[in-house]
Amino acid sequence: MKEKKRAAAPSHKTNIIPIHWDATFFFERAVRSLDRYHYDKALKYFRRAVEYEPDNPVNHCNMAGILSEMGNYEESNNVLRRIVDTLDPAMTECHFYMANNFANMEQYEAAEDALIRYLEEDAEGQFLDEAEEMMELLHYELERPMKIASVKAREGYFEHDQARAMLEEGKFAEAVRLLETIVEKNGEFLAARNNLALAYYYMGLFDKAMTTIQEVLAQESGNLHALCNLAIFHQHAGDTEALRPLVELLRKTVPFHQEHVFKLATTMGILGEHGQAYRHFLRLMKDGALRDDACLYHYTAVAAWNIGRMNEAERFWQQAAKMDPKSNVPGYYLEQLTRVRAGGETGIASYHYHLPFEEQFKLWEKSSETLPDHLKRDPLVRSSFFWALRHGDRGTKLQVIQALGMIADNEVKDALRAFIQEEQEDDYLKRIAVFVLRTIGVHEALEAHLEGKATTIEHSRMPSRLPEWDPKWQEVLEAALGRMNKQYDLVQQHDLLTLWIDFLSRVYPDAPKLGKVEGWAAALEYLTAKMHRRTISYHEVSERYGTSIATVSKCAKRIDEICGIKEKMKMIFPALDTKGEA
Repeated sequence: MKEKKRAAAPSHKTNIIPIHWDATFFFERAVRSLDRYHYDKALKYFRRAVEYEPDNPVNHCNMAGILSEMGNYEESNNVLRRIVDTLDPAMTECHFYMANNFANMEQYEAAEDALIRYLEEDAEGQFLDEAEEMMELLHYELERPMKIASVKAREGYFEHDQARAMLEEGKFAEAVRLLETIVEKNGEFLAARNNLALAYYYMGLFDKAMTTIQEVLAQESGNLHALCNLAIFHQHAGDTEALRPLVELLRKTVPFHQEHVFKLATTMGILGEHGQAYRHFLRLMKDGALRDDACLYHYTAVAAWNIGRMNEAERFWQQAAKMDPKSNVPGYYLEQLTRVRAGGETGIASYHYHLPFEEQFKLWEKSSETLPDHLKRDPLVRSSFFWALRHGDRGTKLQVIQALGMIADNEVKDALRAFIQEEQEDDYLKRIAVFVLRTIGVHEALEAHLEGKATTIEHSRMPSRLPEWDPKWQEVLEAALGRMNKQYDLVQQHDLLTLWIDFLSRVYPDAPKLGKVEGWAAALEYLTAKMHRRTISYHEVSERYGTSIATVSKCAKRIDEICGIKEKMKMIFPALDTKGEA
């Protein structure tokens, strides 16, 4: 019998499954006990898990959770405090758990301190919604709002809203600086990357815009905002091969969220897919919250116009006119409808809720000599200026530089500072840009690239080879420019400055002694007007400057003698008689 038992023993041992007494074993037992609501057993098993892995903060956190469930809030907080003080300070969620425990003990001040620490230190925001609910409770119990300074999990969200507002105001350079900072801190903030791409695009930085939008799609290939932006970028670049499959994809897309529907609708409109745009705008019309938005009625009217549905377009513009009686946009397009019905040509209407540029500039020319405020703030106007400054022809850039001088804000100053450092840009244009910068109040030293090399244009100076600048020379300039301001454009004013610097450079160091500056200033205006083929006489300028005809004539002849203006004009305008003083 004994032999049989001995023989059977090895076979019996092979059927025994050895138990590995480790933290994982006790953790699994604890979870099973929790599932059966056996909290005492669960606590016992979690304590054993802690014994096996005393340096593992997760085991301690689980134990604290059970203690809290059992109502042992103080003991739970002792465990949680040990985690963040000793084991793993990065487990910031422990502060949220402590806040819960303090609230259950009705220690609301302590709960507030713990919750504030959670919100200010936790980057993930796992319990952000629950934390906001607790904030309401604490507000009620303490009878005052919480003393919170910042929410780390929402770091960048406030700044992102600021950047979006800047984009809407056309402050692209400021928006870029802010968005670059946000993206650097939070690389997964895709909305910020999308808006950064748009800001680059508005500024004419096309390569940067494309790179940034590709970074968004690398993280989230189906990001609708990025796909829409990419389609617009491809259209602008004329890349029809890349655009075609993207448009096909967008045609099949039916977004659910209102924001996505609006983005897709406007994008399809810009891409010329007006039928698709009309369909999506009609979807938005069904949302009661948007029915009072005159802009939405305009967009829908434009889409209808562009697909030939004139009656629907008329109805939507009439509604827009009722909602926004101060706007001249609906009225303008209703007039265009009347003209088309009378046999006029049908053009493509613009989705932008303002008058077409040519109409706006007609009003501008009639109303004043400066750019109206609404045009200065209009992001589309501004983006077209910044784009043209980088990609326009020479004549367009010259006009844009003058227009930017009328806007004259920090955004413009930044753009012109960057422009004068571009190696490939025309020196004359850069000198005009420097003049505009000085005119709009930029008096500090400027870094520029002129005559093939980098140079620094000193404080309040203009580009010149003169080793010094006499205050009297400046007085002549100020006397001339002060009187020319309302009658001459910035290019003509710059040409006067250039003429004066050219004259002084040629005669230096034997510059004439200046008595009354008005005679020289009047002579400079007279010669500048002649160079630009404007009708002017010695008598006219002498009266305006309060000097004699003889003085103006003498100074003008001296400048012409040195600079050879009349000879140059004969070469440029051979039919022009430069003998008389006209």
